[in-house]
Amino acid sequence: MQSTFYTAPNSHHFHLPWKSPESNFTARKSIPHKPQNRFKTLTITNSLSIPLGYESEEGIDHVPPVPGPRPRPEPASPGRLPVVIRRSDKVCRYFWDGSRLQLVCVDGGASSFSFNFDDGFRKMFRLCGSSVRDFFIPKQVSGNYMDYVKWKLLHRVFSSALQVLATQAMLRAIGIGYSRSLPSAAALNWVLKDGLGRLSRCIYTAGLASVFDTNLKRVRFSTSVMFSLSIGVELLTPVFPQYFLLLASIANIAKQISLASYLATNTAIRQSFAIADNLGEVSAKAQIQTVCFDNLGLLLAAVLNILLKNNQSLQAGLPFVIYPIFSAVDLFGIYQGLKHVHLQTLTKDRLEIILNIWIESGYVPSPAEVSKEEGVDFLWSKGCLNPKDQIPRLSMMAMQYSSGEDYYFICMEIFHKGVKRTKQQGILLCLREGASTADIIMGLLQACYIRKALLVRRSWWESILRVGDALDSVLNEWYKVIEDSKRCAQRDLSLLYEQMLGLGWAAKNILLSTEEQARYSFVDD
Repeated sequence: MQSTFYTAPNSHHFHLPWKSPESNFTARKSIPHKPQNRFKTLTITNSLSIPLGYESEEGIDHVPPVPGPRPRPEPASPGRLPVVIRRSDKVCRYFWDGSRLQLVCVDGGASSFSFNFDDGFRKMFRLCGSSVRDFFIPKQVSGNYMDYVKWKLLHRVFSSALQVLATQAMLRAIGIGYSRSLPSAAALNWVLKDGLGRLSRCIYTAGLASVFDTNLKRVRFSTSVMFSLSIGVELLTPVFPQYFLLLASIANIAKQISLASYLATNTAIRQSFAIADNLGEVSAKAQIQTVCFDNLGLLLAAVLNILLKNNQSLQAGLPFVIYPIFSAVDLFGIYQGLKHVHLQTLTKDRLEIILNIWIESGYVPSPAEVSKEEGVDFLWSKGCLNPKDQIPRLSMMAMQYSSGEDYYFICMEIFHKGVKRTKQQGILLCLREGASTADIIMGLLQACYIRKALLVRRSWWESILRVGDALDSVLNEWYKVIEDSKRCAQRDLSLLYEQMLGLGWAAKNILLSTEEQARYSFVDD
């Protein structure tokens, strides 16, 4: 079995046309990239700390330590002690009155509340804001978490409002509230559509389990679009009540698939924010956010219904008017929120982005930079070694020259893409059984160097496409490209890996899809 990797300039697969040409294998000294400090200097909270400037600091200036044994402390005179305790709502300081310790609130608490109206209002506002933040936001999260929560608020409010209107429409379609409704038939239809939805959810998750790791953002957004469309289908049930079971089942299947994707990807998203390994706290706060934001959506839907309660025709047509608007806002919130999710796990696409930036600029990008480059889209391709699409002599030579010490080989391919079946070229990385993470990084790095070499010789490669096979002179040139690219990859691998670890990349494993996990076996006969 072979595992193959397509890449292209825009979709991050090795497909032509490639990016703008660069010089071929110029001697480049890797530019050491000073890793960005991922951990901001944190102010110690809920613990003892040095005074933070809430009062003048006379008498507690910093004195450099004197070498040698410390002098025995003398009995302290009455006054302030250089220890401050900060909590979310107040700041306290220890005082010594000559006989006992006292913990006195010096800022933010009720004991220090000023009778000046403006000052008191500011302190009260700060106290309320701090309490709300502690209620919704974990103590230690990455800097992009607040942006994610803002977009989550937008998404959950409008999504919840749409679900209320959709449920109301389905109840109207099934006949609940009308004298002609048959309770047993309504219950049977409801149970059937739920059962079909859950069965489809099991089939979907069983067939696409690895995709939740390798294409998390794409799957999350595409299933969110599916969820939004399912609400639109549910809104149609009052218009076609005779097809209630069919429409409700289709909608519920889509909603169950979307729910499966939401649950499967949530852990990885929350883990990306938990910089202090506080995944439990982040998950708990996320549930609080979801409940509160959904309740706001329920309130919005209730207000709309109350405003139109005296006009049944307008109330029935309301969902069709606001559905496009609410759906657009909902999907926009999801899309923007995913852009603020910076995953540290390595997939083939993320690793290729890292390697391209490394080759061009000599440094390893941070997860935030890769997230911006990665984007959220629908289209991607999976590598598949197809003998009909190979350049026979180049593929033969790659296989022939592989040895028992090699855990991958690289060959070229011609394939057809799009409706018009346009011919394009690709670079394939084939992995052997037992290939380690270092072998995968090494192979993909070498493939990126090969692409860089072919960029400056585009006409040479296109001539191979026209001829249909490789001449002896071309084979010699190809062998030289392979050897040069391998030397460059071996030279860079150690420093590259060190910088990746320094920036927080989870470089222990490369997450590959089911197709990409296929391997070939080496037979030495």
